[in-house]
Parts: sequence; structure tokens; C-alpha cells
Amino acid sequence: MTDTQAGNPAQQLKPGDIPLSQFLCFALYSANHAMHRVYKPLLQKIGLTYPQYLAMVALWAQDGQLVGEIGARLHLESNTVTPLLKRLESLGLVTRVRDDKDERQVRIRLTEKGTALKEDTTDFASCILAASGLSLDDVKDLQVRIAALRDNLLENAA
Repeated sequence: MTDTQAGNPAQQLKPGDIPLSQFLCFALYSANHAMHRVYKPLLQKIGLTYPQYLAMVALWAQDGQLVGEIGARLHLESNTVTPLLKRLESLGLVTRVRDDKDERQVRIRLTEKGTALKEDTTDFASCILAASGLSLDDVKDLQVRIAALRDNLLENAA
């Protein structure tokens, strides 16, 4: 048995050896698209895009965050999160104010309208759970495993 045969099975694979349906990246990519299709009608009812909704979820959990903190939570760069937050401000859901301690920083605060919007999303989790066809325990386990995968990939990204 050669080192290659005894070694990591992934080292033995050649391009085209694995069908597209078995690519982990494709499973994640296509699942992401399917998830967006389930979210789309829910988000249309409240007038937000998926990234805007995620920013609101982060703010509902902790109001008054800095732009950089929101970006870190969402795994977005500031040049992506800033226009998103400006749009939420134009919708009257948040305000952007300079931080008292460091004027270079911008703090995001929910408006009354932004806080009230949370009530319109109370059925989102049950809709997503039902659409997933999984048990709550299976969803929790899957989320933990996908987050670990994401963290490992980010750690090993060039």
C-alpha cells in the first residue's frame, strides 16, 4: 500500500471523481438558496431584504451596537454593512449616531418603528422550522455544526 492509498482519502480524488450532488459547497449553496425562497414571502410582508432582517435581529438582541460590531456578528465588511444600515435608517427603523466616547465610531439605535417591527416576525421561526422538515433538536444540532464549519473555514481561509 502506498502512502497515497493509506493517506487522506481526499488526496486520492481527481477532478470529476465526485458528482456535483456530493459537493459539500454545493449542498450549502443550494440549501442557502432554498432557505431564501422560504424567507422571501415572510420578508416581503415586512419590507426587508434578508441581510436587513439579519441586522434587525442583531439589533433586537442588543440595541445600540457599533457598526463594526454588527458587521462582525453578520460576518460582513463595513463597506457592505454601512449601506445596509443607511437603508434601514431611510426606512425609519434605526438611527445612526456618532459614539459619545469615540466620534469616529457610529452607533446604531432602533427607533420605535424598528422595535415594533419585531412583533411582525414572531412566526418566522415556526415557519422556517416547519419548512425544514426537521425537529427542533435536529435544527439546533445542524446550526451548531454549520457554525463550526464556517468558523473552521474562516480560520483556514487564505
